[in-house]
Amino acid sequence: MISTELRARDPQVSSSANGSRGMPLLVLGALGVVYGDIGTSPLYAFREALHASGSLNVSFAPLEVLGLLSLIVWALTTVVTIKYVSFVLRADNNGEGGTLSLTALAQQSFKNKPLWVLVLGVIGASLFIGDAIITPAISVLSAVEGLEVVAPTLAHWIVTITVAIILALFLVQRFGTERVASVFGPITALWFVALGVSGLVHIVEQPSILAAVNPYYGIRFLVLHAEIAIPVLGAVFLAVTGAEALYVDLGHFGRRPIVVAWFAIVFPCLLLNYFGQGAFVLTNPAAGHPFFEMQPDWARMPMVILATAATVIASQAVISGAYSLIRQAMHLNLLPRFHVQHTSETQSGQIYMPQVNTLLMICVIILIIGFRSSSALSAAYGIAVTGEMLITVALLFVVMRRIWRWSLLLALLVIIPLAIIDTGFFVANIAKFAQGGWVPVVVALTVAFLMQTWMAGRRLLLVKTRADEIPLRTVIESLTKKKPTTVPGTAVFLTSDVEGAPTALLHSLKHYKVLHEKNVILSVVTAPTPFVADDDKIFYESFTPHFSRAIITFGYMETPNVPRALILAKKLGWKFDIMSTSFFLSRRTLIPAAKGGMPFWQDRVFIALASNATSATDYFRLPTGRVVELGIQTTI
Repeated sequence: MISTELRARDPQVSSSANGSRGMPLLVLGALGVVYGDIGTSPLYAFREALHASGSLNVSFAPLEVLGLLSLIVWALTTVVTIKYVSFVLRADNNGEGGTLSLTALAQQSFKNKPLWVLVLGVIGASLFIGDAIITPAISVLSAVEGLEVVAPTLAHWIVTITVAIILALFLVQRFGTERVASVFGPITALWFVALGVSGLVHIVEQPSILAAVNPYYGIRFLVLHAEIAIPVLGAVFLAVTGAEALYVDLGHFGRRPIVVAWFAIVFPCLLLNYFGQGAFVLTNPAAGHPFFEMQPDWARMPMVILATAATVIASQAVISGAYSLIRQAMHLNLLPRFHVQHTSETQSGQIYMPQVNTLLMICVIILIIGFRSSSALSAAYGIAVTGEMLITVALLFVVMRRIWRWSLLLALLVIIPLAIIDTGFFVANIAKFAQGGWVPVVVALTVAFLMQTWMAGRRLLLVKTRADEIPLRTVIESLTKKKPTTVPGTAVFLTSDVEGAPTALLHSLKHYKVLHEKNVILSVVTAPTPFVADDDKIFYESFTPHFSRAIITFGYMETPNVPRALILAKKLGWKFDIMSTSFFLSRRTLIPAAKGGMPFWQDRVFIALASNATSATDYFRLPTGRVVELGIQTTI
């Protein structure tokens, strides 16, 4: 999953940090942030594959065990090693990864940005949110379920303990995660070592289990058990959930540390543990929870504690990732401005979003109470991830053809096998729709609907606003011929339309009938790149001694800070003094129209989204004592 608490937002800071910390520390950090989710999959993936085969608690033939393990081995190899490590990680947008970054990269390759690319990006982002509410629930629940093995009398407390852990996790988000993040890497490294060692012990006892490396056994299992192939593949896919984190966290660690961590630690330890579980099942066919039961008695409680810590880390990464994704969507105008609190004075990536945090917490707790076990939740897991992976493949094809300039034949030779594998896993997970797969689908559809409503409402609002606006140059020419009374100071008028006269300017002249000595028409735009260099951030031009225009461009991964950015304008000739500057904003009151571009009920949804949006003062970090807001009513 995505993690933002360690991510530097200034590319120069990132590069310097990377150079000073060195490869070992970057690999250690990648373990805690990138691989937390996929690293907790052994808790439930092999067990659910046994459940799906219908052979749990009965005699299990060695060939069937080899078949299941072979499917898991080759799922990890094809999805993670070949797809993500070999190809997807190379499709970076100025060093950043993730669905929205890939969408922006694909759009840049077209002169006229096609709608279908944006639609894919919206669907992918929505699916991630659907996945984000399931990962904390299933991960922590699967770890706490180890109490069934260690202390069976505590089994009826599992849901309560899980809810308490999740509640505490979400409540501490407001304090920031810098201290917790500092131990992410070491704890996760210890977790992977424990995975490898615990599996290796049983492999030594049953070395024949290593034959599962041969894909023949996986193919044989699917052919001979075709009637259960779909549910088995759906369970096998649980082993690779979290693979998308390799791409999402590309911006912080870079490709090489992520690749090194995968091949040197994660991949070997995961394989050792899965093989170890298989070897344990061969000698203990009645095992109900292979992961915990294969541990020696003295190690079971420490393993439960370590597993719980690892799943909390994986959940933390998902929560932070949800913050990051929604902030990107806000900057790309896919969602309204939510309140963002910065929890670190040194790293802008450490943020807390109260509204998002509350919604995620409620959804996760409802899932835990509703499903009550990781086995039940596993049915809800997978649809969102496989859907997002399919979208990644589609966008990757665009990048291969239009940016990497691959031939059609070469691109198809790579994409078609990857698409077939992802489609197979997607179909297998769709089969679990009625058992719980509908949960991420409903969440994703809701998020996609909200994004579509926000984009459509903004377009309608922009059309109506432009119909009432007067060209900026017309206003300047009129004021030059008939100049009103001027007062000392600088007035900055914020507007989203770089050509029209700001509504706040027209209303200020209408009500106050005065003009400041210096008037700056300011527009803030978002670039399709994650960061914008300081030299390219400000466009400044002067029309008359009294009027000038400034356009500030932020990357979609940056935090908009207008006062700080305006200091850059000093280099371009504007003597900016915050204490003698007033910022004028328009605050719109939206009224639904009986007839309009959207249905009346959707107008209400758009108005509700707008009313809950963070004010421009907070979003652009404007000094509250220097802001003047002028209210207007607009019918949509």
